[in-house]
Amino acid sequence: MKQAFPYLLLPVFWSARNRAARRQKGDGLRGTVFGGIALFVILSIYAVVFWLTWQLLDYEELGEYLVRLGFSWLFLTFLSFVAFSAIVTSLSTFFLSEDLRLVLAAPIPAARLFHSRFARTLGQASWMVVVFVIPVLVAVGNVRCAGPAYYATIPLALLPFVLIPCAFGAVLTLLLVNIFPARRARDILMFMGLLFAVALVMLLRFVRPERLLSVESLPDVTAFFATLQSPVTPLLPSFWAGESLFAALRGQWDFVHLGALWTTALCFVVGARILFGWLYFSGWSKAQEARKARFTRLRALDGLARLLPARPSSRVVLVKDLKVFLRDTTQWSQLLLLLALVLVYLYNFRVLDLDRLPFMSGFVKNVYAFVNLAMAAFVLSAVAVRFVFPAVSAEGQAFWIVRSAPVSMRAFLWSKFWIGLVPVLLLAEMLTIVSNQFLGVDPFLKLQSALAMVFMTFALVGLAAGMGAQHPHFGAENLTQVSGSYGGVAYMILAVLFILVQIGLLAWPSSIYLWHQFHELPLQPRHYALMAGVYGLAIGVSAFTFVQPMRRGIRALEAMG
Repeated sequence: MKQAFPYLLLPVFWSARNRAARRQKGDGLRGTVFGGIALFVILSIYAVVFWLTWQLLDYEELGEYLVRLGFSWLFLTFLSFVAFSAIVTSLSTFFLSEDLRLVLAAPIPAARLFHSRFARTLGQASWMVVVFVIPVLVAVGNVRCAGPAYYATIPLALLPFVLIPCAFGAVLTLLLVNIFPARRARDILMFMGLLFAVALVMLLRFVRPERLLSVESLPDVTAFFATLQSPVTPLLPSFWAGESLFAALRGQWDFVHLGALWTTALCFVVGARILFGWLYFSGWSKAQEARKARFTRLRALDGLARLLPARPSSRVVLVKDLKVFLRDTTQWSQLLLLLALVLVYLYNFRVLDLDRLPFMSGFVKNVYAFVNLAMAAFVLSAVAVRFVFPAVSAEGQAFWIVRSAPVSMRAFLWSKFWIGLVPVLLLAEMLTIVSNQFLGVDPFLKLQSALAMVFMTFALVGLAAGMGAQHPHFGAENLTQVSGSYGGVAYMILAVLFILVQIGLLAWPSSIYLWHQFHELPLQPRHYALMAGVYGLAIGVSAFTFVQPMRRGIRALEAMG
C-alpha cells in the first residue's frame, strides 16, 4: 500500500472518464450551453479588467496605487470565498462522502488518507476561484506589458494562496465535527454562509457606490479610498499574494512575500495533518449519527392541510412535500439569499431617478415597465427551475412508495404544481407591482403587467412541473444536479422563448394605447378589437404552455413501471 495516496485519487478520474464515455441524452446540449456561458463570462471579465486597467494608464501614480490596492482586495475577497468553500467541502470529503466506509475499512495509513482527502478538498473548493482570477491577472499583465517574471509568479503565488484557506477549512471542520455532528455542522455552516451572503449583497447595494460618479461627491473620494485601504493588512495571505504579483508586474521578484506564502502554507498543511491524526476518527464516528426529524411531528401542518379544498390523497402528498422541504436546510435556507436579491432588485428601482430626463421620462418609464416584466419573468423561471423542476426527482429512490400508494399520478403531480405555484406567484406579483409603483408607470401598464404575470406564472410553473416529470433524475445526489440536467437546460430554453413571445405580444397593444394617449386621441372600436385579439392570443399561448406539459408529465409518470 505504498502507492495508496495516488490510488485513492484514481477513482475520481475514472468516474469522470466513465461518465464522459457513457454519453447520456442532452450531454452535448448541456456542455455547449454551459461551456458557452462560462467562456462568455471569462471573456467578459478579461475585457472589463483590460478596459479598466487601460484607463488607469493615464494616471501614473494613482494608477499604480489603484492596481496595487486592487490586487489586495481581489485576493482578500477570494480568500474569504475559498475559506468558506473549503469548510463546507471538507465536511463532504472528510466525513459525509459515500465511499468513506469502504476506504476506512482498507489498510490505508492515516497520512495517505489525509493527503487524498485534502487534495480533493483543494480541487473542489478552489477551482472556480482560480478559473476566474486568472483572466483578471492576465488582463492586467497584458495592459502593463508585463514580462515573464509576472506570468511565472501567478502560479507560484496562487498555489500557496489557495492551500492556506483550504488547510484552515480542514482544521476548522475537524474541530466543528468533534463538537457537533457532521450533518448538523453542515447545516449551521450553510445557514451562516447564506446570512453572510445576504448581508454582503445588501451592504454593497445600500452603500450606493454610484454616488462617487456624481460631481457633488468628489470631496468624499479621498475618504472613500481611505476606507478601501483599511481592511488591507500585511498579516494576511491576500496581501502577500498581491504584493508578490505587483512586484512581478514591475519586473521584480518579491521573495519575502512569496516565502511568507509558501512557509505559511506548509505550516498550515502540516498542522492540519497532525490534527487529523488526533481528531479524525472520533469525529467520523460522531458523523454517523442520524438526523432528528423535528418537522415530522409538526401537527400544525396537518391542521392547516385539512382546511384546504382538496382530496385527502392530495392533502397527504402536500403535507409530505412541505415536511420534506422544511427538513432539508439546504433548500429553505436558500430563500434567504433569494429574499436579499429581491430586496436589492426593488431597491434599484427605488433609487432609479428617471425624472432627470425632462422630455423623455414618461417614455423611458413605460419602456422600463416592459423591461421590468421581462426581468421578473426571468427571475420567476430561474426560481422554478431550482425549486419546481426537481420536485418529482426529489422523491429519489423512495419514488416506488408513491407508485405503490393509493395516490394517482395526476394528484401527485398537481400537488407538486400547487406547492410551487403559490410562493412563486406571490414573489412574481410583488416584484412586478412594487417595482412598477417605484417607477411611476402608466396605470394601464401596471394593470396589464400584474395580470400578465399571473398567466405567465401559471405557464412557467406548469412547464417546470411537467418537464420535471418527463425528465426525472431519481439518482441525483443533490437537486442542483437535476436543475443542470438535460431537462433543466431544455426548460430554461423554452422558458426564455415563451417570455420573449409574451413580451412581444403584450408590447403591440400597449404601444397602440400609449400612442393614442400621448396624442390625446380616442381609441376606435377596431383598435379595441385588435387589442383584445392579441391579448387573447397571449392568454392562449400561456394556457397551452401550462396545460400541455402537465398532461405529458402525467402520462410520463403513469408510464413508469
